[in-house]
Amino acid sequence: MENKFLAAAGIILLLTILSGCVSYRKRPARLYNEVLQANKTFDAGIVPGVPFKDGKWDTVMKGRVIWAALLYRQGIVRNLIFSGSAVYSPYYEAKIMGLYAQKLGIPEAHIFYDLKAEHSTENVFYGYQAARKQEFRSIALVTDPFQSSLLKGFTRRRFGTRIVHIPFVIDSLKKYNQVEPDIDPAPARAENFKAIQEREGFFRRIRGTLGAFIPWSDNKRKEPAL
Repeated sequence: MENKFLAAAGIILLLTILSGCVSYRKRPARLYNEVLQANKTFDAGIVPGVPFKDGKWDTVMKGRVIWAALLYRQGIVRNLIFSGSAVYSPYYEAKIMGLYAQKLGIPEAHIFYDLKAEHSTENVFYGYQAARKQEFRSIALVTDPFQSSLLKGFTRRRFGTRIVHIPFVIDSLKKYNQVEPDIDPAPARAENFKAIQEREGFFRRIRGTLGAFIPWSDNKRKEPAL
C-alpha cells in the first residue's frame, strides 16, 4: 500500500510539472518578479534536500541547486543553506547539493549546511536555525514550485522572521538542461546509514512530514525572529 501511495504521489508531481499547470508557472514567475522589482536581497536562501540515488542528481535536485546558484550569482541571496540528512540513501542530501553548487561556481565560504532534517517542514525549521547560528537576518526559501506551495502556510505561521518564497521558474531553467557536473559523492556519505523506511513506520513518517517532531522553542510552536 505504501509503495502504491508513493508511486501515485510521484506521478502527480511529475504530471503537475510537465503539464504546465498555470498555478505552478504563474506563481513562481510572479514571486521572482516581485523580488526583482523591489530590489530585495537576502542574507541566505534555504534549499531543501533531495535524495541522491543511482550516483547522480535527479530533475528536482538539479532544478533546486541550479536555481539557487542563479539567485546567488544575481546577488539575490548572499549565502546558501542546504538542508537534508541521509534519509533514503546513504548520502547527506545537503552535502551532495553543496558539492554540486561548488561545481557550479559557488564559493565554499558561502555554503552552509543542516544535516538533521528528514522532512520538508524540518528542512525549513533547521535551515532557520542554521541562519540564526550564522546571524543571518533575512532568508528566502529556494525550492521547486510544488514544495513551495505545500509549505506556504507553514512558513507564514511558524516563524517570526518572514521567509520569502522564491520557487524556481521552470522556463528559466530550460537552457540548463545539458548542465551535468561530475562530483565525487564520497565526502557526503553517512556512516552507519539506515534508511528511514527501516527506522520508522509509514504513519510516523507522515507525522514527521507534518512537523510533529520539530523541537520548537516554546509551546506556541513558533520560532522567534532572527
